Amino acid sequence: MSQLEKSLLSDKRRDEAIQKQQAERLRQRLSAVRHRLDQAYVDKLDGKISEEFWTRKSTEWISEEQQILLAMQGLEQANPERVLDAVRTLELANKACFLYVKQPAAEKAKLLKMVLSNCTVDAASVYPTYRKPFDLIFLRAKNEEWRARRDSNPRHPGS
Repeated sequence: MSQLEKSLLSDKRRDEAIQKQQAERLRQRLSAVRHRLDQAYVDKLDGKISEEFWTRKSTEWISEEQQILLAMQGLEQANPERVLDAVRTLELANKACFLYVKQPAAEKAKLLKMVLSNCTVDAASVYPTYRKPFDLIFLRAKNEEWRARRDSNPRHPGS
C-alpha cells in the first residue's frame, strides 16, 4: 500500500471519529432541547408560565430541534466512499498506460473520456487537457514532484 493510500485511510478514520463525536454532541443537544420543551409544556399546564411565553419559547425550541435534526441527517449522508474513490483514481492513474495499450478500441475511448476533457492538435503534436483529479496528477508528474521509491542501489553518474 502506498504512502498516499495510507494517508487517505488515516484521514478517513480521523474523519469518522470526528463525525461520531459531532453526532453524539447533536444527540445530546437534541435531548436537551426536547427535555426543555417538555418541561416548559408541563409548566404551562401548571400555570407557571404564560401562554405568550410558551408560544414564543416553543416556537424557538422547535426551530432549534429542526436544525439539529437537519444537521444529524447531513452527518448521516456524508460520503464515506470519498477515500475509496481517491484510491481507485490513484490506481487508474498508475495503470492508465498499461490499460490503454491492452484494451480494444471501445475501451480505449472510455478510458480517454474518463481521463481527458479535451485535446488540441497542431501539425505535429497533441496537447491533452486532463479532467480533475488527473490534471493535478499530471502537473505533479510534469514538475517532477511525483517521485517513485528511491533505487535500492543508487549509482553515481558515470559508473
